Amino acid sequence: MIQNQPLMEKLKDITFYTMDKAIRTYRIFAQKRLRENGYKITIDQWLIIKSIMENPGISQQEIGEKVFKDNASVTRIIELLVKSEYLEREVNPDDRRKSNLNVTDEGKSIVKKVHSLVLENRKTALAGILPEELEIMNKTLKRIISNCN
Repeated sequence: MIQNQPLMEKLKDITFYTMDKAIRTYRIFAQKRLRENGYKITIDQWLIIKSIMENPGISQQEIGEKVFKDNASVTRIIELLVKSEYLEREVNPDDRRKSNLNVTDEGKSIVKKVHSLVLENRKTALAGILPEELEIMNKTLKRIISNCN
């Protein structure tokens, strides 16, 4: 060790490492719960269906921005959702190179069914955290996002 040089911090003490670990741990937990409850859908697939339901006419690029996925991943997930009959594709009448994505009745049904499990998962993950603590955390995370944009 060089004299007067600070020691490098440990991973467990880095805020962004802990944030990423919390998110990844939650996603693993939530995906496991989906499987345990017999749902044959991933969290990413559920998020994409939900994004399309909430934003009719949304482009694939916009979907990727909403769910933090690259275009290739979104394309692959959409392909699986079409095969699973949760989504259907139709040619965009204004631009034949593009397609419109529509959530099928089966897709709407799976989003609705999974929703209560999602709420249970959040409740489990946030157990013991006071509303004031959540409010501070949300404000802090939004400030970090703002600082980085």
